[in-house]
Amino acid sequence: MKHVPRKRFGQHFLTDAGVLDRIVDAIDPRPGEALVEIGPGLGALTVPLLERCERLTVIELDRNLAARLRRRAGLEVIEADVLKVDFEALARERAQPLRIVGNLPYNISSPILFHLLPLAEAVTDQHFMLQKEVVERMAAAPGGKDYGRLSVMLQWRYDIESVLDVPPEAFEPPPRVESAVVRMQPLTQAATLDATLLEALVATAFSQRRKLLRHTLGRWLEARGFAGEFDTQRRAEEVPVAEYVALARELA
Repeated sequence: MKHVPRKRFGQHFLTDAGVLDRIVDAIDPRPGEALVEIGPGLGALTVPLLERCERLTVIELDRNLAARLRRRAGLEVIEADVLKVDFEALARERAQPLRIVGNLPYNISSPILFHLLPLAEAVTDQHFMLQKEVVERMAAAPGGKDYGRLSVMLQWRYDIESVLDVPPEAFEPPPRVESAVVRMQPLTQAATLDATLLEALVATAFSQRRKLLRHTLGRWLEARGFAGEFDTQRRAEEVPVAEYVALARELA
């Protein structure tokens, strides 16, 4: 039976064979790797991945799609909300770093990225299809309009690269936005710090983008008795990731 895409799950199924081939080539899966796909849907990406890696774990919330996927040999199907999946336990079960891929639901892409952030040490890489605007924010450099909280919180932990643009007509039904595939590789020497503290610091800094940091982050630092040096005569988007990380480490 034909599956009708469910709006509440943000379902847009990739159907362009040429785009699929390019995505699989970018991922370059190998036999024996611990590959995990988020949101496999109708299996357009799942099938070519499975042909190369021989074994694949998929996470699917839609019970009808999960039932279809269970019929295919070589697939382990986890029927669950991805935001409730314990990826650290999954990595321990596989006894090797995970390679995570997927066409993420655009309505919850940022929460998924933050859910995976603590797992970075147990991951080889991540390849995700996302709204192009989100990918641009993830990879943005300081000083630009796209540079913000998402940029800082991901770049302190990953090397981020946009590897492929995907037009709306490559999907069924077509989304109203441009899409892109992003590659995220955990940094081998990422700064050790309290991620919760960094997130609070960065959220405060970007809470009022048009104001100088002395009106936002400056007051936040004063309330915590910070006596170090940090230039608050700048706007949040002018501060490099390394400076936010250094500040969080000093506060800790």
